[in-house]
Amino acid sequence: MFNQSPFGQTAAQSVPNPMKDYEVTSPPDDSISCLSFSPATIPQNFLIAGSWDNHVRCWEVEQTGRTIPKSMQTCGGPVLDVCWSDDGTKVFMAGCDKQAKAWDLGSNQVVQVAAHDAPIKTCHWIKAPNYSCLMTGSWDKTLKFWDTRSPNPILSLNLPDRCYCADVDYPMAVVGTAGRQIIIYQLEGKPEEYKRTESPLKYQHRCVAIFKDKKKVPTGYALGSVEGRVAIQYVNPTSPKDNFTFKCHRSTGALNGFQDIYAVNDIAFHSVHGTLATVGSDGTFSFWDKDARTKLKPSEAMEQPITRCAFNNSGQIFAYAVSYDWSKGHEFYNTSKKNYIFLRSCYDELKPRSSP
Repeated sequence: MFNQSPFGQTAAQSVPNPMKDYEVTSPPDDSISCLSFSPATIPQNFLIAGSWDNHVRCWEVEQTGRTIPKSMQTCGGPVLDVCWSDDGTKVFMAGCDKQAKAWDLGSNQVVQVAAHDAPIKTCHWIKAPNYSCLMTGSWDKTLKFWDTRSPNPILSLNLPDRCYCADVDYPMAVVGTAGRQIIIYQLEGKPEEYKRTESPLKYQHRCVAIFKDKKKVPTGYALGSVEGRVAIQYVNPTSPKDNFTFKCHRSTGALNGFQDIYAVNDIAFHSVHGTLATVGSDGTFSFWDKDARTKLKPSEAMEQPITRCAFNNSGQIFAYAVSYDWSKGHEFYNTSKKNYIFLRSCYDELKPRSSP
C-alpha cells in the first residue's frame, strides 16, 4: 500500500497538478500513447509507457510512491501500444514502424515478433490454457495472432476497417474499428469471431475496456467516444436496460446554451472493485460506479489533456498521462509544455457505491 503523504508533498512542490498526485521522474519527451503496469506474477510494481518520441520507458514504483527509471528502448517510429507477457519477463511494443517487438527485460534485448502492412495500433498478450500468443490490430484492417518464436502469424483475421482500439481479458477480446464497428472474439480453443455489432455511440470511438461480473468472468465492455460519452455494453444482456450510455468530459458551465465536449481518451477498470476510470481531452479524470450508475470522484483539470490511464494489478495505484492529444490540431501544440505521468493512491476512492 502506498503511503498517502509522499504523494501530496512531492507533487505540490514541483508540478502543476491540482490533485497533488505523485510525479513520475524522467517522463517521455512527446505525447504519451500507452501505459501499462506489470502483472501480478512479479512482486515489484513496474510501469511501462510508450510515446510519440519513439521510446518505451520502464520505471519501478516503490511503496513510498517514488519512481526509479530502470531502462528505455527505442523503436523505429512512434509507439502506439505496449503490453506485458503474463510472467512479467517481457514487454511487447507496437507502433508506426508497422512492427511489434519483444523486449526481454532480463537481458535488455529486443527482437521483432510481428509485422503488418500499416502501423500497429494495439497489442495484447493472450495466455490461454492451451496456447500463448500476441494479438496485434493494425490500420491495415487485419487482426493477427503470433507465436513469438515464429516469423509468420498463427492466424490472421480480416477486420471491416482500421483497428482503432482493442482489449483482451481471456477468454474474450473486443476490437473497435473505423466506421464504428465492434467485433467480439472468443479465445477458447482458438480465436474466432463471436459477435459483430455497430457502436451505440454516434461518433467515432477511441477506447474500449472489458469488464467482469461478480464471478470475475469477462461479460461486457465500456466504449469511449470523441463526443464525451461512454457506452456500457454487455455481450449477452439479460435485459435491454442493462446497456446504457453516459456523458462525461464535458464543460459544466454551458456558455450561451452551448457545452464544450471533449474526447474520452482512455478507460480502465479496477481489478478489485470493478469500478472504472475515464480520462479525457478536458484534462480531467473521473472515477465511476457503472452498477450504481454514478460518479464516485471527479478531478480538477490539468493544463493539458489526459491521454492514457492504468491501474496496477492490486488496484492501489492509478497512473495517468498528461500530454497533448492533438484534439485541437497542430496550431495548439505547445512545445514548452512538459509531459507528465502522475500516480495516485486510489483504492478507497474506487470502492463501489452500491452494495457488492
